[in-house]
Amino acid sequence: MSSIRIQAGGKWSGYIRRGKSIVITAAGERANLTTLLYHASDPSERYNMPDTLKAQHTAYLTAGHVLMSDQGRVLASITNDTAGWHDTLAGYTTRAMTDQKYGYSRYQDERNAWLRSGYENLIVEMYRHGLAPRDLSTPVNFFSKVVCELDGTMRYERQLTAGTSVTLRTEMDVLLVLSNTPNPLDPQESYPDTAIELLFSDAETVRPDDRCVVHCNENRRAFENTWNAYSLLKGAN
Repeated sequence: MSSIRIQAGGKWSGYIRRGKSIVITAAGERANLTTLLYHASDPSERYNMPDTLKAQHTAYLTAGHVLMSDQGRVLASITNDTAGWHDTLAGYTTRAMTDQKYGYSRYQDERNAWLRSGYENLIVEMYRHGLAPRDLSTPVNFFSKVVCELDGTMRYERQLTAGTSVTLRTEMDVLLVLSNTPNPLDPQESYPDTAIELLFSDAETVRPDDRCVVHCNENRRAFENTWNAYSLLKGAN
């Protein structure tokens, strides 16, 4: 078992093998962990927001949902969730957004106290793994609640995040890219100061009646696609 703490404005990335449990806990209020997932051995396969939402008939994520790739497979499942709602729509902050909302900020002037944007953090971590800006996609913003109205407008709703957690189970070997930066729709003018804790351990074996598997028929097919791919891979070895 190992743990990582990402301070406000911080970032992290790493390769996580399938069958791992990641408990993500918010240490305070206004938490927002911007998250991208890629297939570790072939990052051209990655988390796909449209397929994930369409297949599960939802606009947000919580326990029982899965994060699907653009190949119809399951990158990770949400096995437990005390927050209740995780944003899939708002994207990430940019340098221009951050300067406009929180004030002009540059590393050259403020060193490690400068206010980072989601875009900059994600790009830096992606470069570490041979990825480029063209590999960016719409992320999951864990702990943020963004409601999509009938007219298509998006509304940020504050939810209490201190002490809440969400647990991911990796169903494939994944590259996880994380940025602890504000949700773009958070209306408050102060930069959040909440740290995020990650606890890694071995997950229990997935059962046929697992809530993420049986959530809907599309989930079961995605799991079967994933299991078949790894079964063939094992046979090749």
